[in-house]
Amino acid sequence: MAVVYPTAVKNARLDAVVTQIGTTGVLEVGTTGMASVLFSVPFDNPAGTTSGGVLTFSGFPKTTTASAAGTATAARIRTGTGGTDIVTGLTVGTSASDVIVNTTTVAISDPVQVTSATITHAA
Repeated sequence: MAVVYPTAVKNARLDAVVTQIGTTGVLEVGTTGMASVLFSVPFDNPAGTTSGGVLTFSGFPKTTTASAAGTATAARIRTGTGGTDIVTGLTVGTSASDVIVNTTTVAISDPVQVTSATITHAA
């Protein structure tokens, strides 16, 4: 039988993610396996709010400039650029993903927009 958490516990766990992101957290978007970071955007402070087992990140959409070229497929949350990983394995796409972007095909110096970002707590 799978482990199931009540919503209050899910929210508390996701609130802990917000706490760990702190004031300098960034969302890095990259290629498969984060082999290359294509661009990053800073999180607001606080980074987001939790409700119903979903962490919704604040301040989106956000636009930035790509620093590398490739296909955006993965994302991670770090304490700062080059910092400690807080969350890895996030999906990226133009819909139905953890991180929603305006395009997954990125060239150096392209403007790119993160439309929204969420984490949904499993079971």
